[in-house]
Amino acid sequence: MGIESSKNGIVLVTHGNFGQALIEAGELIVGPQEGVLSLSVDVSQGIDAAVDSLKSNIAEVNNGNGVLILTDMFGGTPTNLSLSLLQGDDIEVVTGVSLPMLLKAFQTRNESLQKMAEAVSKAAAKGIVIAGEMLRKRTSKG
Repeated sequence: MGIESSKNGIVLVTHGNFGQALIEAGELIVGPQEGVLSLSVDVSQGIDAAVDSLKSNIAEVNNGNGVLILTDMFGGTPTNLSLSLLQGDDIEVVTGVSLPMLLKAFQTRNESLQKMAEAVSKAAAKGIVIAGEMLRKRTSKG
């Protein structure tokens, strides 16, 4: 898989097929993305096998600029495995992956890894809205 040399790689590490489903949904919205992979963690196959798969995915999408790892839940196995690979400044891990977060990751891949991580974190927070409450406030004003 070739990746544009200026773009950070992205790896989603999740329970089940959640990560792959998010990638498919994101690509429906913004189009195909290079340098984006998903790893479904199956601890029944062993921790070492999961770490090896993650290392392989990171190597595949890393063009030298770095890799942003998005995981589903802080404290979960996907996050813990990802954190075990942190070394230097070429990998960052952000937890709580959502579609708004992934879309922001797609949009900010040319930024530094740190700026990209900050942007996706903010996008995730902005993506959480009590929509009914917001609508009720707007209709009561009008």
